Amino acid sequence: MKTSILPIPRWTPLVLSGSGPRSYLAVETGRLGKPALRLAATLLFLVGFISTLGAQDRVTLSGYVRDASDGETLIGATVQLDGTTLGTVTNAYGFYSLTVAPGSYTVRASYLGYAERKVVLELNGNLTRDFALEEAGSVLQEVVVTAVDEDENVSNLQMSVERLDMSTIEKLPSLLGEVDVIRSIQLLPGVTTVGEGAAGFNVRGGSIDQNLVILDEAPVFNSSHLFGFFSVFNPDAVKGVQLYKGGIPARYGGRLSSILDVRMKEGNNQQFEMQGGIGTIFSRLSVEAPLVKDKSSFLLAGRRSYIDVLAAPFLNDNLSGTRLNFYDLTLKTNYRFSDKDQVFLSGYLGRDVFSPGDAAGFSWGNATGTLRWNHLFSDKLFANLTVYYSDYDYAIDFGDDPDEDAFNWDASIVNTSVKPEFSYFVSPDNVIRFGGQAIYYRFEPANAIAVSGGDEIDISLSRQWALESSAFVENEVTLWDRLKLNYGLRLSHFAYLGGRNIYEFGEAPREGLPRPLTGVTPTERNEVIDDWLNLEPRAAAQFTLNSTSSVKASYQRTVQYIHLLSNTTASIPLDIWTPSTNNIQPQRADQFALGYFRNLSDNTYELSLETYYKDFANLVDYIDGADLILNELVEGQVLSGEGRAYGAEVQLKKNKGRASGWLSYTLARSERLVPGINNDDWYPTRFDQTHNFNLTAFYELSDRVSLSGTFVYNTGTPTTLPNSGYYQLGYYIPNNAGDARNNFRIPDYHRLDVSLTLDPKKEKADRRWQGQWIFGIYNLYARRNPFTIYADQLDGRTLPGQAINTEAIKLSVVGSIIPSVSYNFTFQ
Repeated sequence: MKTSILPIPRWTPLVLSGSGPRSYLAVETGRLGKPALRLAATLLFLVGFISTLGAQDRVTLSGYVRDASDGETLIGATVQLDGTTLGTVTNAYGFYSLTVAPGSYTVRASYLGYAERKVVLELNGNLTRDFALEEAGSVLQEVVVTAVDEDENVSNLQMSVERLDMSTIEKLPSLLGEVDVIRSIQLLPGVTTVGEGAAGFNVRGGSIDQNLVILDEAPVFNSSHLFGFFSVFNPDAVKGVQLYKGGIPARYGGRLSSILDVRMKEGNNQQFEMQGGIGTIFSRLSVEAPLVKDKSSFLLAGRRSYIDVLAAPFLNDNLSGTRLNFYDLTLKTNYRFSDKDQVFLSGYLGRDVFSPGDAAGFSWGNATGTLRWNHLFSDKLFANLTVYYSDYDYAIDFGDDPDEDAFNWDASIVNTSVKPEFSYFVSPDNVIRFGGQAIYYRFEPANAIAVSGGDEIDISLSRQWALESSAFVENEVTLWDRLKLNYGLRLSHFAYLGGRNIYEFGEAPREGLPRPLTGVTPTERNEVIDDWLNLEPRAAAQFTLNSTSSVKASYQRTVQYIHLLSNTTASIPLDIWTPSTNNIQPQRADQFALGYFRNLSDNTYELSLETYYKDFANLVDYIDGADLILNELVEGQVLSGEGRAYGAEVQLKKNKGRASGWLSYTLARSERLVPGINNDDWYPTRFDQTHNFNLTAFYELSDRVSLSGTFVYNTGTPTTLPNSGYYQLGYYIPNNAGDARNNFRIPDYHRLDVSLTLDPKKEKADRRWQGQWIFGIYNLYARRNPFTIYADQLDGRTLPGQAINTEAIKLSVVGSIIPSVSYNFTFQ
């Protein structure tokens, strides 16, 4: 019996019609849906009932904390009642809520880098009060390493979370002088990359597709421009960045290893402001202004590179039409209808173009759109409804004459989502969050047409569809003043839908070979082919030892239902995304983490030590030499295995003074065990790095001049190299005896970058035009860090009896000093 599903997804797992054994309505009946949803509902009821005990005869103070200069909400600002231990921080939308006994209170709102605001309030009933904070003045401009309260490192419940605001990111030395979000987070403990210019990043032993990168809630499936040298995030449009490496709350899901949450600015609702920059490789410009002062604003930001424009005079006729550039546009607007309702609309459009002439072209890009509605049902109940659209696509074209000989290929992954979330502020020490999400996927792995001699050959691959749904509940509570808990449960459901042929495969004739095709079954659109239901428990605890130190622990189970098919050294734009199918199971990971946190010298220094262990199941891997491109039967070459990752991370930060920065060291291992690979033995992953050391430093020479530097040292990553060879017809054929996977390591990686920033004179601070110069040197001592190593024959084919010379070739992406100069400006 066939089953159909609503084309518009809802936030609960919902499958309609049919009376066969696979038909169910998850919110009413079902094999797994009924008990699991009842468990989640029961947990929510108990949490709500217990949490409301003792909350009678109380009043609530609530509102928003904003930047007075532009109206931007401040995330993580502190609202404290002087003379008490009562306080809270603003959420991701700048909202706070405090429930206390009636009385007179001195309320203090503060945020690092801003002058605090105090006000005396008579709280005899519920009251709404917003705070607008002014930036703090100082003799010397200190670098803000973390935009949170001074004791946040110790007192906050969250662990394995890294935050960077744009004031810090903009001070970091960068490639060609361009500020970059992704390259900045690679300086944090537990975050690595496989090499120079590699797209994406790896977190605690996870692959790059196990990171959920979201821009205003919408996922970005390829976060890089120019093959990994720059990210898609325009720094002029970004408010802040938060990376969850562990202890991921129940409200997040969909990936195994990390969540990178990038929040965009909302736009200046006080006055017109224009800023931008002119750099070595691209320029950027952003404009923000109020539409209705204090109520509505917009932000429009754009970038465009011009490598091809600068190179055009030096190219010969064959390359005269070469294009190598990228561009992106970012837009956001908002409108505050009342004190209880505000709507945000944001979007991103970006594209890379590479065309070495008129006969070939290659492009890829992301497009996202997000609509969010914030609503206050009461002083205690905050709601956010998010609807988003995300599309990642790429296209390839070859051929001088499209009517005679040509090749055209385009592919994409499109998803739409509805995501309601609620926060109930029971008291300053107790917050309940609950909600859900539904995501509808459309996978187009290849729409490909080849033309030969005027004859068209359609080699397209079939489309795929899927629906992912989830519901969550979590409670954050403080017990006995010293103990904080965050515990929750996430229920996720994934349905692999029909509309294409479904393939079945038998056992491989021997290990390392593709599995043979044994059956093909046609299916109808939206028929449920296979589905999974998973419970994902999450828990975190923080125990305060004293005013300057605490210990924290966390556990999380995460499940990932979509997979990136790639057997290259690093991700490339041609990589293919696929859903879990009848042949590919969802990936699962369990992570345990334990940490010690301490503040030193009156909160000038922060010290943290974290250890973790991750256990992976159903990891996707491939047979040696797997053909993943334009292969309708690619599932027959996919293998499933297990993995483990463990390590320790140490970080020391200095947050105050003319000299600031951080030092981090990570000791880690990341391994896999996949039947049919490496003789069924454990082997290191391609992104395994035993030692990872980062030093980031800032120094304010004067009120105008600041220096910054970063030093990076990583153990070389594993790679597979031949350990023997044989001769055939005058050629040397390298061979990997024993079929070992990742049997060698590339030499260690290290690099030093420096930059000098020249700010405008303070006596000219009242001028509408403000300019800033940044001078930088990337790879100061010209280290030729190898990206990969491969074997080759020196002299081509040789005659019989002659010696055959072979060599190992080291490929470096960047092998020299790269100086840069960039100019940034602000006009208002």
